[in-house]
Amino acid sequence: MTTTGEESAQWKTVEGPGRSRAKLIRALVALGVILAALGFVLFKGATNSLEYFLTVQQANAARAKLGDTSFRMEGVVVPGSVDPTPAGVDFTIRYNHAEDRVTEIGNPPELFQPSIPVVIQGHFQGNVFVSSLIEVKHSSNYVAEHPSRIKNAGGTTS
Repeated sequence: MTTTGEESAQWKTVEGPGRSRAKLIRALVALGVILAALGFVLFKGATNSLEYFLTVQQANAARAKLGDTSFRMEGVVVPGSVDPTPAGVDFTIRYNHAEDRVTEIGNPPELFQPSIPVVIQGHFQGNVFVSSLIEVKHSSNYVAEHPSRIKNAGGTTS
């Protein structure tokens, strides 16, 4: 059986070096775009997680920008401001000379009291910060006053 010259030419056609180089360049560009996107996502995640909480002053300065988004705010519970309610507790938080009224929905932690540093999580609703979580900052005085209590997460007292 004989073949025509055209059929044998198609059968012997081999991809030239220019085509494989173009494919390699496209693959490298695609890989570069994927790596850049991944780097951007990691960078944004790291920078967002670094802002652990705002002080009362910072939150008040950014109140319009924050709107009703949830965030964490640090301050000290103002003495004489704690008022238990059926839903939780109302109190005032202060950082330097800035203050905000807080309505906590739920039970505050046992160590919650006036003059103690706290971090609260919630959002502004009008002139009030509505909180769904109070975290009490423990002082080093607790360890000094209770030396037999657990000092580290491993469960030892030494």
